[in-house]
Amino acid sequence: MKTLFEEIKASIKNNYNQDRSFWRPVLPWGGVFTIKAGRKAVSCTPLYVEIRLKNTCTIDGFLMLLYVILNENENFPRELSLHFGREFVDCFLYLMDTYSFTTVKLLWIWDKMEKQQYKSEVYKASLVIDLFGNEHDNFTKNLENLMSTIQESYCSNWRCPTRVQEDQQRTININPPQEIPHGNLIRLAVDELFCSKIELCEEHGCGGLREFSQRVFCHGAPPFVVLNMQHWKSEDLAYVPYYLDLSDHKYYTCLPLSSNLQILVGRCHVI
Repeated sequence: MKTLFEEIKASIKNNYNQDRSFWRPVLPWGGVFTIKAGRKAVSCTPLYVEIRLKNTCTIDGFLMLLYVILNENENFPRELSLHFGREFVDCFLYLMDTYSFTTVKLLWIWDKMEKQQYKSEVYKASLVIDLFGNEHDNFTKNLENLMSTIQESYCSNWRCPTRVQEDQQRTININPPQEIPHGNLIRLAVDELFCSKIELCEEHGCGGLREFSQRVFCHGAPPFVVLNMQHWKSEDLAYVPYYLDLSDHKYYTCLPLSSNLQILVGRCHVI
């Protein structure tokens, strides 16, 4: 039996451009996981219980993209194991390969999400887990260690009360430009966050120039990052550049997600 990734590659390769809607870019919505009673529980009623998942769209798209990215480069599973753990990565890939979509969602929920991030309730013989919310809360926040960045700045005025500053961010929030400049808006906004620059110091009465260093990843360049662009208008995301440069590393964009306007990007094989 072919793995899910082999099916995706084969179907894209063997079909015409106008007929490539045979596989969905997200996992099927929801899911039901059945737990059967053991032999010693024959007299029990019921003989099984179910775990029902609701509103899983907040993780479905990201889990599929994560799977594709991990299969695109043989080094990515090893790199991601440093953040997620080798057991999680191996189990995740096996479950996706074997189309065990409900089980892989439960793996993410119980291994990577905090209890307060989802709602659960018991209804008859079912445990219902509701993931109503958004992608940022249910997926991106669980990647904070992976995507932490830091930027240092120094003021030219020796009397500045906060001459040396550090700005550390645990998620990558890309804000739209305040003015409409020439060029690609997304690329310019990413450069505004990551590139070095010199600006007037904002400390009251300082008057000096503040030099910002390049923003870098705290734990090395991750195999993929998620750009949170929830403050952008949909029309401003009509054109997404194929490549983005983040801290001297070239990443290719995978897909804009409409519900929370985020873009997941994976690091290129050769920089």
